[in-house]
Amino acid sequence: MTPLPSAAPRLRTLFLAFSKIGLTSFGGGLSGWMMREFVQQRAWLTEQEFLSGLALAQAFPGVNVVNLAIWIGYRLRGGPGALASALGIVLGPMVVAILLASVFSTVGNSHRVHLVLAGVAAAAVGLSLQTSLRAARHAAKGVARALVLAATFAAIFIWRLPLLWVVGVMAPLSIALAWQRIGREDRQP
Repeated sequence: MTPLPSAAPRLRTLFLAFSKIGLTSFGGGLSGWMMREFVQQRAWLTEQEFLSGLALAQAFPGVNVVNLAIWIGYRLRGGPGALASALGIVLGPMVVAILLASVFSTVGNSHRVHLVLAGVAAAAVGLSLQTSLRAARHAAKGVARALVLAATFAAIFIWRLPLLWVVGVMAPLSIALAWQRIGREDRQP
C-alpha cells in the first residue's frame, strides 16, 4: 500500500469536500471540478497523481467519477478515506436527483426548463474539455504516446469503431509501451 500523505485530510473533510463537488457540479464535468479542488486549490495531490488516478478510474468498470473519488480517498486516507469520498460524491447528489426528478415530472414539458438544462450541459462540456486537454497534454509526451492518443481518437471519433474493440487493442498496446519505457528508465544509471 502506498504510504498516506503526511498532511492527509480528516475523513470528515474528505466527505465534505466530495459532497461539495457532488452538489455543485451539474451536467457532468466532475473530474474537472475534482482536479481544480484537489490539485489546484487544496494541493492534496499533484497534477501527475490526479491524472494517473483519472486514467485508472476510467479503466475500471462503473462510474468514472465515483471510481476517481474512491481512488483519491484511498490515496489520501486508505480504505476509510475511499468510503468517505465515495459516500460524499454519491449521497447528496442522489437525494437531489430524487427530489428534482419528482419536480421535473411536473415541469418537464416547459421549453424554458429545457433551455436552462442545455446551458448547464454546455458549461459541463467545457469543463470536461479542459480536463481532457490537460490529460491529453500529459499523455502525449513522446512520439509513441502521441501516436496511441491520435490512433485512439481517430478510431473512436473518426472511424466510429466500437469502444470495447478500441480499448481492447489500445489498452494492452499502451501498457506494453509503458512497460518498455519503465524498463529503459530502470536500466539507465
